[in-house]
Amino acid sequence: MYRIVSAIFLAENIKKFEIEAPRIAKKRKAGQFVIVRINPNGERIPLTIADSDPEKGTITIIAQGAGKSTHELNRKEAGDSIADVVGPLGNPSHIENFGTAVSIGGGVGTAIAFPTAAALKEAGNYVITINGARSKELVILEDEMKAVSDEAYITTDDGSYGFHGFVTQKLQELIDSGKKIDFVLAIGPIPMMKAVAEVTRPYGIKTVVSLNPIMIDGTGMCGGCRVTVGGEVKFGCIDGPEFDAHQVDFKNLADRNRIYQHEEHEADQAAGHKCNLTGQA
Repeated sequence: MYRIVSAIFLAENIKKFEIEAPRIAKKRKAGQFVIVRINPNGERIPLTIADSDPEKGTITIIAQGAGKSTHELNRKEAGDSIADVVGPLGNPSHIENFGTAVSIGGGVGTAIAFPTAAALKEAGNYVITINGARSKELVILEDEMKAVSDEAYITTDDGSYGFHGFVTQKLQELIDSGKKIDFVLAIGPIPMMKAVAEVTRPYGIKTVVSLNPIMIDGTGMCGGCRVTVGGEVKFGCIDGPEFDAHQVDFKNLADRNRIYQHEEHEADQAAGHKCNLTGQA
C-alpha cells in the first residue's frame, strides 16, 4: 500500500496528490509516468509524475476526475492509501539545450508539461511557458510554471484571465513577433496538440507531444496503447509517451481513445447512482 501524504484540489475535479513511493522518487525523470491502481480489483490508471522529492521519498501526481476510477481516486484524502503505484514507466523527455523552448500545457496537461519545462530550464534553455484553460477557475500550477520560465503566459478560452484565446493563438503571436523558437512541447487535449503541430509545421519548428492512448499494463505487452507515428505503429508506453508531433496520426489516436467511451460513461453513471428509496449508492 502507498500512503497519501497530502491531497488538495487545484481546480474543479483536478486534484494533486503527494504519495510515498521512495524507489520511484529516486529514479523518475521528466516525462515519465506511473500506473496507479486504487484497490486490488481496480482499473489501472496511467498518470504522469508531476514532481518528486527523493529525500522525502514522495512523488506528486495530478488527476482529473473524468471517469469512475479517477473520481474514486479524487475522493482519497491525506492518510488514505492506494493499492499499487508502478513506475517510473515510459521514456524520459529528451532534454538538451535547444535554445528557446516553449512548453505548452492545456488543462490538466499542464501537470505533464511542468516537469519537462523545469528540465529544459535546468539544461540552459530560454523557457517560455503557455498555460491554457477554459476559464480562470481551471488554471493550474500557475506559480510553479512561472518559477521555471523566462516568460510565462496564461490563456483562457473565455477571456476570464490572461490572454483571451487559445494556446495556439498565443504561440502564433510569439512566432509573428519575430521571436526565434527552436523547440515546442505541447501536452493537453488531442485537438489542442494537433492544432499546435499545425502552427509549427510551416516553420519547421521541432515539436513534441506527449500522447495519452488507452493503456493497461504500461510495459508494451497488451498493445492497447498503439499509436501511428510516421506511418508506423508504435506503443505509447514503451516507445513514448513523447513523439514527433508532425508525424502523429491524431485522427487515429482520437478514434482509438473513443472506443470504450460508452462503457466508461455507463461505469461512471453506475458508480454515482443513488437509490431513490434508500439514498445510498
